[in-house]
Amino acid sequence: MAGSGNDRIPAPSFNPWTAAYEYAVDAWQRGVLYADVMRQRGNQYHDHMAKRAPNVLSMEFELVLDGRCLPRPVNYGLLRIKPPEGVETDPIKRPFLVVDPRAGHGPGIGGFKPESEIGVAVRAGHPCYFATFLPQPMPTQTVEDVMMAEARFLEEIIALHPNAEGKPVVVANCQAGWQIMMTAAVRPELFGPIIVAGAPLSYWAGWRGMNPMRYAGGLLGGSWLTALTSDLGNGKFDGAWLVQNFENLNPANTLWSKQYNLYSKVDTESARYLSFEKWWGGHVFLNGPEIQYIVDNLFVGNRLATAGLVTSDGIRIDLRNIRSPIVVFCSKGDNITPPPQALGWIPDLYQDEAEVLAHGQTIVYAVHESIGHLGIFVSGSVARKEHQEFTSNIDMIDVLPPGIYQAEIADKTPDTPNADLAYGNYVLSFEQRSLDDVRAIVDRKEEDDRRFAAVARISDINLGMYRSFMQPWVRAMVTPQSAEWAQRLHPLRLPYELISDRNPMIAPIAQVAEHVREHRQSVSPSNPFLIAQEMFSNLIETSLNIWQELRDSADERTFMGVYGSPLVQDLAGQGARSGPPRKHPGVSPEHRRFMEERAAELRSLLQTGGLRVAAIRMLLYVSGAEGGLDERSFALIRKMRAESGNALTLQEFKDTTRDQALMMTMDSAAAIQAMPRLLEDSPAAAIRETLDTMKRVLEAAEPLSEAARESLAEMERIFESAERRAQKREQALAPAPARAPAKSPARKPARAAAAKSKPPAAAAAKPVQAASPAGAKRGAAKAPARPARKSTKTAS
Repeated sequence: MAGSGNDRIPAPSFNPWTAAYEYAVDAWQRGVLYADVMRQRGNQYHDHMAKRAPNVLSMEFELVLDGRCLPRPVNYGLLRIKPPEGVETDPIKRPFLVVDPRAGHGPGIGGFKPESEIGVAVRAGHPCYFATFLPQPMPTQTVEDVMMAEARFLEEIIALHPNAEGKPVVVANCQAGWQIMMTAAVRPELFGPIIVAGAPLSYWAGWRGMNPMRYAGGLLGGSWLTALTSDLGNGKFDGAWLVQNFENLNPANTLWSKQYNLYSKVDTESARYLSFEKWWGGHVFLNGPEIQYIVDNLFVGNRLATAGLVTSDGIRIDLRNIRSPIVVFCSKGDNITPPPQALGWIPDLYQDEAEVLAHGQTIVYAVHESIGHLGIFVSGSVARKEHQEFTSNIDMIDVLPPGIYQAEIADKTPDTPNADLAYGNYVLSFEQRSLDDVRAIVDRKEEDDRRFAAVARISDINLGMYRSFMQPWVRAMVTPQSAEWAQRLHPLRLPYELISDRNPMIAPIAQVAEHVREHRQSVSPSNPFLIAQEMFSNLIETSLNIWQELRDSADERTFMGVYGSPLVQDLAGQGARSGPPRKHPGVSPEHRRFMEERAAELRSLLQTGGLRVAAIRMLLYVSGAEGGLDERSFALIRKMRAESGNALTLQEFKDTTRDQALMMTMDSAAAIQAMPRLLEDSPAAAIRETLDTMKRVLEAAEPLSEAARESLAEMERIFESAERRAQKREQALAPAPARAPAKSPARKPARAAAAKSKPPAAAAAKPVQAASPAGAKRGAAKAPARPARKSTKTAS
């Protein structure tokens, strides 16, 4: 019976004794339920770590390649994600490979839940793969071995999808970002677009007063502590120490907020909490040489962003060798990998936009305003927005001409022009940016670079001293048993070990918690004691936040004062060096010669290509004046291409677009002056149809800017002049009509006769559709894989 009197939430009482009693009962029950969740967390931890290959993937999978069987064995494996029921993958669509960070946690966060990077790719019809790893490394495994394994995984994926239009897309999260970028620099031919999410690539960069983690290396005296930790682990580095660093960044969340949120919402929050803790507590290990290489060369040395790394076989790791588009996704709310660390490698490697174009690189960046580090690749809202837009427009990204772009994602509203052409609830656009725009975000300070350079030098000195005087003694004292006990007694691992059913004092909580759930009595939200509890929680959280700010400020002042000292910098050898502490890596004579030969080749092709090339130049010219295009223009090209079976492949279109973009960058005036020659041999009807189609494509997004409208008017004049010349040519070549009888009707004008012979729209549009980014199935009736649209980098 409704309202029979046994309600679970009692009506609020203004009697203080009644309110106190209700609150006490609720608090006691919450405490029992909270303790039971902790017990479940411990059981979950033991079950998870007992698995042979633990991960937190939410989808079924199968092992494709075991890295332990490679010539240079690693603890990595290649998994194929099985699509969920009702979802089919398209063999023509390019596959995705998601790579998670091996930075203390186990694998699977990229596919942690259905709304994830993996989930988005699978639902979009892309075959999806995942690079997993085991908790324990192989005995001889190095960072280079992992790079070679990733390259082997991509070779396997390419072999399994021979009909895919495009190389695999690689999504790399956090620390996996630098690892994938290093692999792509050595084996660029294996990669399609690369999406690096929350990935640090320039480790000295950061904003003063906001990013204290970058000072840790200097405050600890360099990487000698890393070597000591590995030695105490008997040659293995416990990833729990890396997780501890993340925990220390936000003491309010670590010490209070996370646990209080569970306690205060224990009736509804337990499932989400346990799901996340399964990943957060699944600590993994790295070999000592692995973590030492990472800390010395990346975290402290910062050698990746200036091409300062060389492999054991003599290959320089230069990120400028990457030929695939690079999408950098970062957030202002990320205090682990802030935007300066994610984007700082761009001004480190390039002095101006001309160098970006000379190396043929396409760089796209997107900066979220507020999401935290884990939210970049865990948050469902980010998956539904940013990752879905990147995935659904990946072919569009792949054909962007060389240059720097910023991805803008706007909400789709009833006022959005041609909203039906945009996929989902958002509209993705790519706006051209300059290197100065990136420099403004990075906000690099040369005096800070000198401080970090001093840290790197002092780190080398301290590490050498440790290896000479301490390491032999430490290694002599450590045994496998002492290393195991040190790992089990780690402050982060100990609660998982102790609070579980394995502890006879904890196991009975399960029965008590079951009884509490059956007789749960939640307190009213208006209970004054509950309100006081919330106020007390806010006080604790605010106090911890204030302490964190004071601590971080003191750390920054200490770092700046110590390593900014002229004496310390002189002792580190910085005083003897002139010029900036991080010099530009320069360009090799071979690359300069290649670019000169390439420029001469492109100039020789200025007047070749026909109507297809003319259409591409028109798009590049007008969109260059506009400052970018968005997915609606590209969707219209895709739609037209689907209606015609004759089109360039994606790679052919990409190569053509890049060549034309470089031509227009070198000599825009000459490229435009050559347009009449490109249109010279085309039929009048095809010229008119191409002009009309390109206008629809360019105007699909929204009304053009004044500069773009002027550029479009210039293109219209060129095309219309070519159309008139073609009409005259066709009239001149038309056979003379037979003499008509005296009373026969007057002959129709030649123009009308020519109009009768105008080819159908589909045939007339063939040059344009061939110029469109190919992502469709060859000869198939199905709609194409979402092709890529041209947001161009040209001279206006």
